[in-house]
Formats: sequence, structure tokens, C-alpha cells
Amino acid sequence: MTEDPKILPLINDRTDSRDILARASSQAAKHGLDDYFIVDVDSHIGDGAAWPEILKLLENDVLRDDSIFYSAAARGAFLNDTPGLQWQSVGGRVPHGAGLKEPVDDKSAPREVTLSRRAIDALGLDCQVFFPNALLFLGMHPVREIEVELSTAYNRWIVERVLPHEPRMKAMVYLPFNTPEAAERTVKRFLGKPGVVGFVVTSTRYQPVHANEYMRLYAMLEEAGVPLAFHAHHNWQNEYTKQLNRFISMHAISFVLSNLVHLTNWVINGLPERFPKLKVIWIESGLAWVPFIMQRLDHEFLMRTSEAPLLKRLPSQYMREMFFTMQPMEATNLKLLEGTFEAINAETQLLYASDWPHWDFDVPARLFDLPFLNERSRRNILGYNAARVFNLDVPAKYRKPEQVAAE
Repeated sequence: MTEDPKILPLINDRTDSRDILARASSQAAKHGLDDYFIVDVDSHIGDGAAWPEILKLLENDVLRDDSIFYSAAARGAFLNDTPGLQWQSVGGRVPHGAGLKEPVDDKSAPREVTLSRRAIDALGLDCQVFFPNALLFLGMHPVREIEVELSTAYNRWIVERVLPHEPRMKAMVYLPFNTPEAAERTVKRFLGKPGVVGFVVTSTRYQPVHANEYMRLYAMLEEAGVPLAFHAHHNWQNEYTKQLNRFISMHAISFVLSNLVHLTNWVINGLPERFPKLKVIWIESGLAWVPFIMQRLDHEFLMRTSEAPLLKRLPSQYMREMFFTMQPMEATNLKLLEGTFEAINAETQLLYASDWPHWDFDVPARLFDLPFLNERSRRNILGYNAARVFNLDVPAKYRKPEQVAAE
């Protein structure tokens, strides 16, 4: 390692995540984040090494027996991942996003728990809500039964093997959305389990969210008071996105496109009116697209109200009651970003998210770079909004939201 302070140390896939996050730790200290209740609403644990263990939890006898033919190194057995189209590591220059392979000597807890603790401590988090890194493509699996079986095994692994070791770790359980009845069974099975704070649909799929077969699922979630999240991902197999010849292009468009379509169907088909108390979160699409679709749908609705008969208000007014995560936060134009925060009512509806350990992760200190935020807004976005969404207890050492005066 060079000692020249102008040259960054080499980072590879075995670099300790505490070293990668060293600057985040110093920024947390600079801004006194120990005094802030912080919830990371979107992170991804390195679950690849645990895949053989997950396969042992398959409840389909045939699939479980087949899995014995896969070696411990065969990450992704039965998945429909497309590793040749990832390119997220930029030719190896940001390899930590491709998988944390750093040494872990502590055997008292699963490796994934140890890695999560390192990130929690380095980022100054109180809670880390994580998602199934390996299952982000699963909504496009050509075999619906595989989605059901793999997601059930994964959910069991999370709830039975991971969450009991670390109370700061929380999970949103994956819903096998292509099979509505299986999604309902998933809610019934995992609702109320320790550490389970909601349910997630991976948005890379072609299922219409307004289809009648999902209404019972939404009613169940609304009655239980737990959120439903739509987590975006990329899909290079779409007829539009397959025309793109660079990962940067696909990443910019595909992550937005999936959530944009589902949100539009959700609003125009009147689901906010049918399930007014259901908390809906849109994750990892950034924020720049939201004002666009707000204004676009308002414009269309005012000319063709007959096509959205269930709506009693403008589409944008329903969207202002939804929740959005800030990562990746587009901040090249602060005036546009400030307008976006105003449009979505960010003070009460925006949730901090890191997307750690992916290559474009955001640290909590990013909010302190925004001159238009006051103290109340920062504290709400960093944690208090999430406490309301996920029904989390705010420790007594923190000031309550009502005690934070706007500055």
C-alpha cells in the first residue's frame, strides 16, 4: 500500500468493509450522527456464500435433492441471474459491489451478520433493513414455482438463521409476486416474526400490480399495518433496454422504468383509494423521475378523468402520501433536487437508504450537504420517518420528533 496521501489505497473484493467505509465513519463523527436516530431502509447483505445453506432449506424434496449436486462454490443454483451482463464492478475498479469476500474470523454468528455489524457501526446506524441480494432477478424467472421455492427458503434462512443474532438487523420478506396465492401464504407465515418489518416485491417483473388477484394480498398488508415495498432492479432483456449498449445507460433507465410502470398502474387504477392505509415504498429508483411522472399523470388525468374513475384527487396528491428512498440521490442540480423534495413532501415521506455494499452507495452525511434542509427534515429522513413506516421504537436517548424544532 502506498504512503502517498494523494493516492487512494487499493480496494479489492477482500478489503475490509470498515476500511472502505472509513471516510463514512469520519463524516459521521464530524456531523455528530451519534445524536441521530438513523435507519438504513435499503441495504444488501452478502448472501452468496450462504447459498448452499439456503438450498438446504428448500421445502420441495425434488429440488432439495437436486441441490446436493451443486458444490459450495456454485452460487446461484436454480436462479436466473445473468452475471455476464452485470458490469457493476466497472472492470474491477469497484469490486466490493460484486461481493464482500473479506476475511471473517468470528464464528459466533453467521458471516453475513458480522459483515452487517461492520456496516452498521461504520455508518452510525441504529437499524439496517436489508434485502435479498441474490433474489433481485427472481421476478423474471421462467418457472414460477422456482420463485416460490427459492424465496421461501431464502426467507426462512433470514428469519431463522440471521435475524436472531442481531436486533439491529431488520428484514423485508420477499414476496413471490408471480403467484398471488403463494404471496398471501408468505405474509401469513412470516408476519410478526422477530425482525420482520415489511414485505418487498422486486419490481423487475411483468405482473400488473392492479390485477384483481392481488387485492386480498394488499388487504392483508393494510390490515396488518406493515409496508409493501417495490424494489427496483435492472433488466437488460426488456425490448427497450436491450437497445442500450452501456451499463451506465441501462442503470440510468431500467431502475426507473420498472418502478415507474408499477407506480403508474397503482395510482391510475385507484389502489390508493381502495387501500388508503397501506404504506407503499418505492426503492432504489432515485428521485429525479418522481416530479416528472407527477406532472405527467396530473396533466393526462385532467383531460381524461373518465379513465381513472376511482380517483378523487390528482395523481400527484396520492404520490405525496407514498414513501420514497433517497438512494441514489441525484444532486448535480440542487435547485431541481430542492424542487423534488418539495414535490414529494420529503420531510415526512423520504427515507434514508444506503444501498450498501453496492458501488453507488450513499452515506447518511450526504443529507448535510443539502443547504435547503432544516434540522427537523434531516432527522425525519434519517430515521423518524422510517420509525413511523416500520413501527420501530425510537430509543429514549434520542429526541422525539415533536421535540425537534425547525431551524
